[in-house]
Formats: sequence, C-alpha cells, structure tokens
Amino acid sequence: MYAPERQQEILRLAREGGRVDVLSLADTFQVTAETVRRDLKTLDRAGLLRRVHGGAIPAGRLDFEPDLAERESAAADEKDRIAQAAAAELPTEGSVVLDAGTTTARLAALFPLECGLTVVTHSLPVAARLADHPGIDLHLVGGRVRHRTRAAVDAWALRAYGEIRADVVLLGANGFSVRHGLTTPDLAEAAVKRAVIASARRVVLLADSAKHGQEHFARFGDLADVDLLITDSGLSPEDAAAIEAAGTEVQRV
Repeated sequence: MYAPERQQEILRLAREGGRVDVLSLADTFQVTAETVRRDLKTLDRAGLLRRVHGGAIPAGRLDFEPDLAERESAAADEKDRIAQAAAAELPTEGSVVLDAGTTTARLAALFPLECGLTVVTHSLPVAARLADHPGIDLHLVGGRVRHRTRAAVDAWALRAYGEIRADVVLLGANGFSVRHGLTTPDLAEAAVKRAVIASARRVVLLADSAKHGQEHFARFGDLADVDLLITDSGLSPEDAAAIEAAGTEVQRV
C-alpha cells in the first residue's frame, strides 16, 4: 500500500471511530510506528487530523480530552525525565504551586524527604502523593472536582489562588506553541490554570514534546507567560530556538 492510500484509510478510521492510535495503526498496516507518525503528521499538516497523545483525532474535535489513565500511560518515559529535571527547579524553602497533570503528579513523587516547602495544589492525585510527606505543609484547594482530571475547578479554586503569591508554579498544558499559546480542552480547567499562573512569581511549564503545536478549545495564556519550559528531546532544536526567541527558556531532557 502506498502512503497516500494508507493515509486515506487512516483518515476514514479516525472519522468512523473518533480517534486512532499509533500502535494499532502500525499493526493494521504492518508498518513501523514511526511510519504511522509520519502519516499522522502529514494529515495534521493538511488540516485533516489533529495529533493527540499516542494517535490522532478528526480535525475540529478540539474538545477531545483523554481520561487520566490514558494520559498517565502516554509518553511515560518522557514524563519521567521531565519530572526528574523539574525536581531541580524546586526551591530549598518557600512555596510551590503544583498544577493538575500526570507529569506534575510524577514530580510530586520525587520531592526529597529533607525538603520543607509549602505546597498548594487543586489536584487530588498530586495531594495524595504528598499527604504523608513529613516536610511538606500541604494546602489542598477545593472546588468542583472534574472526574476526567481529578482536579478542582470553579469559583472556590479561583478564589483560593487569587489570595496567594507563591515562589514558583509547576504548570501543565495539553497544548503549547508560540502561535497558539497554552491550551486545554476544558474552559473551567483553563480558568484555574490562568489563576495558577497569576499566583506565582516564576512559571515552569512541564510538557512533553507531543503537545507542541497542539491547539485545544480553551486558551489560558501565552507561551511568553512561561519562564522555563521543560520538555523532552523530541522537540526539535529549531522549535526550541523559536520558543526561546519569543522569551521562554527551554530545557530539553
């Protein structure tokens, strides 16, 4: 099967099923995962599909949001490396905000036992990983909990973040780019993320390279709002240079 024929079939499968994943497509067409990724990239550039973690969805479905289990397993090695690098950005003392997200949850598990920090989060998975830490003064922000992300949203959460000024926030995003900024599928989550950014003096974005160039329904900031982006080596040096030219430091791990 030639590439255009395979891509046409991939597009049909995506439209029928709502999404396609790389490994299943590789098995279906008896090609490598890298070949499938090239196909998805071609279809994405043509505006026919939108690449997401581990696969793609039909263009226009910007409200698509994988559940927590699916996001936890996506790009696991990359997220582990990003979390390890982010641990070096933690202050020795002071206050930290941990945003909701699978990478920030990985970071929460890496807090050194000897650290003594005030940590604020609206994420139940993050709070669960820090609840027994002997040196952490943990503050759990309340609100309506979204089942898909296990994160608190709406007025209570917004009010709480409006009352603090932390040293650093470790932020997550579903999509990032110089052109489209920081995006996520849900408006309520976006509002909390916007408040999180405003609550800290320094903003560190933890995002694997698969999220680069992705655009979701709700925009919550500019990439210029981020002081440091920690991502994996899948982000090309050219894309990293473009991000740094716009004012954000980039660390590829």
